[in-house]
Amino acid sequence: METAHFTSGEPAVVITRVAQRQWHALEDDRVAGRGEASTRPDGRTFLSIDAWHRSVFDRLADAMLADLRGPLHTIVDEADAELTAGWERAGFTTRRREWEYVVSTGGAGPVAPPPGVTIVPLGAASEGPLRALDRVVRAEIEATVGWQEMPAEVLPHPPGDTVVDPAKYAVAAEADEYVGLVRVVRVTRLPRIGLIAVRADRQRRGIARALLAQVLGALHDAGIPTASAEVNEANPAATALFESVGARRASSNLELVRHGE
Repeated sequence: METAHFTSGEPAVVITRVAQRQWHALEDDRVAGRGEASTRPDGRTFLSIDAWHRSVFDRLADAMLADLRGPLHTIVDEADAELTAGWERAGFTTRRREWEYVVSTGGAGPVAPPPGVTIVPLGAASEGPLRALDRVVRAEIEATVGWQEMPAEVLPHPPGDTVVDPAKYAVAAEADEYVGLVRVVRVTRLPRIGLIAVRADRQRRGIARALLAQVLGALHDAGIPTASAEVNEANPAATALFESVGARRASSNLELVRHGE
């Protein structure tokens, strides 16, 4: 977690790389700040810094940038101007904005899938066809906007495999194959709709909306009143999908990037 509210003063600190991707700022042998780098499934490296003092943040950022090759990324709450300014001092610029939506699980109501399509509920998908669909969807996204435009979880997985836990998915099936999927991540009390994707040759038929309505209904039946989702502002189709089920914008995040060596 990054600390956004810096205090005044410039403590004397020593920056130490304590692990391959971890840095500490030490003041009289006490930890005054921490920095960490993590690699997401799409290969991008994201940085985070936890520090109360502006100068400690800057020293940690300088040390991390000296040790790592770019491009490097970070995520900040757009409302946190001070933290954003800290990364901008380190040479980061805004790459994209993601809207954080909150949606009532009881607001969508039942939505019938198109003829010939059935919805397989959360946790009931067959693993083999699910992984096959995931590979198709990933290839289609890579060939168009690029997978780096999709929200990604920092989770371990075998190379080339983005299905970490099949139990997190509901799918749409047609003619004995899977044609669409939705992933629900329950990392907190507020479940997150992590990904909705439909094969390119099956889009614009209402499959995505039927998938979303099904998982929202399942969460509602489980006593969970709301869920969240991150939507790239450059994706009008996803924005329209969530707003069609009554989702509201709660906040926004900026992805910042620093190119270079």
